[in-house]
Amino acid sequence: MHVSHTPAAVSAAFDDRSLVAHAGLVSVMRLAERCGLSRLVTEKVKLPRAKNGAGAAADVKVTSIVGGMAAGADSIDDLDVLRHGAMPTVFRGVRAPSTLGTFLRSFTHGHALQLHAVHRRFLGELAARTPLLPGSREKAFIDVDSTHKRVYGRNKQGAEYGRFKGIRTLHPLLATISTPQSRPVIAAVRMRRGKAADSRGAPKFIGEALATAAEAGCAGTRILRADSQFYNAGVIAACRRAGAHFSITTGMNPSVKRAIAAVPDEAWQQITYPTAVPDPETGELVSNAEVAEIPAYTAFASRKKAERVTARLIVRRVRDLAKPAIVGEQGELFPVWRYHPFFTDNPAKTLQAEQEHRHHAVVEQVIADSKASALAHLPSGHFHANAAWITLWAMTYNLLRATGTLASAFHAKATTATLRTHLVQVPARIARSARRITLHLPHNWPWQEAWTRLFDAVHDPPAPAPA
Repeated sequence: MHVSHTPAAVSAAFDDRSLVAHAGLVSVMRLAERCGLSRLVTEKVKLPRAKNGAGAAADVKVTSIVGGMAAGADSIDDLDVLRHGAMPTVFRGVRAPSTLGTFLRSFTHGHALQLHAVHRRFLGELAARTPLLPGSREKAFIDVDSTHKRVYGRNKQGAEYGRFKGIRTLHPLLATISTPQSRPVIAAVRMRRGKAADSRGAPKFIGEALATAAEAGCAGTRILRADSQFYNAGVIAACRRAGAHFSITTGMNPSVKRAIAAVPDEAWQQITYPTAVPDPETGELVSNAEVAEIPAYTAFASRKKAERVTARLIVRRVRDLAKPAIVGEQGELFPVWRYHPFFTDNPAKTLQAEQEHRHHAVVEQVIADSKASALAHLPSGHFHANAAWITLWAMTYNLLRATGTLASAFHAKATTATLRTHLVQVPARIARSARRITLHLPHNWPWQEAWTRLFDAVHDPPAPAPA
């Protein structure tokens, strides 16, 4: 591709007041309105003591931040992307970045909890009005994980040297909901200090995430999946109080090692990986992975009797490729394995339960998505402002996922970066006639059909012509 004119024949001028750069926001924010985002903020978020009126019109400020994040803003200054061209014609109440920054800095811990309540109710409305979580009435997975977000500002509250030597971080905790047919959405998110342990506050957080999943329509089997950092009695107790199952990696502690050592050789079952390679002579799949189950393993045996839990211990073992099979002229005396155990009361069969547990990695996709969008930066030096920011990002993420489900089957599982490129960041020229607005979009836009399907889904159909 080459520029069609010489440099002398090309000029530029920022002077068109009828253009918008993000026409897809019309559909995105219309869906947010239909799901009651402004109403929920008005009901739940109260900042009466904020200085200089920073807490006034909280609904307008929250929707401005959500709209900016949906357009791709990853800092407070980037929220200015909403103030251009004909945007004031299409949207009312867009606030300046300085106003939005002051609003976020007025948050306290209590106000952040109010925003969490909005997020929870908003997800329930999105799930009720869009096919956000297909199959949730049969089975849903709630995945919990934490992540470290590196920060560079010396004055950021809560930023500390934690797990990574020489790197100052904040340490958010995240819970997602997914089904076998859907991409994950965010059930809950919490900001924590950099040195916070992975499992700090996990039982209460998991209880909230499981309650949110129920409000979002997950009326069938709910299975909590987590890594070994969350393997503790409090987390499992929270699952049982909520009527949910658990599937948690245990790590190789001495009790687990003894249990695995007692598994007879004939109990191991071969598992099939999608990337396994068939042996050219025998045709057997070479994956060197096997699974066995200990049907009644008692965890936390050293604790009080009420805290002990008996359930299934399922173990996957793979050949340790770091240990060569042939050393010198002597063949391998016995295979060396690496073991990956997890503790579960998932009612599924052994191989299915093991496969479902491995899919816990979907939460990493959400974390990666976040760090490529609104969590590329934690924009404020104030801890609670950043806590509010990540909650607003979670609402925006869920909103974009919902818009994708209304656009097409492809967009229902696309990343939010793809959703912004295909559906949001579409230029349009505004034309007004007879008190109506028409968006004139680019001819031959590759995703025109999906964009139109989304637009039609969130707007009322035209009134029938008079007889």
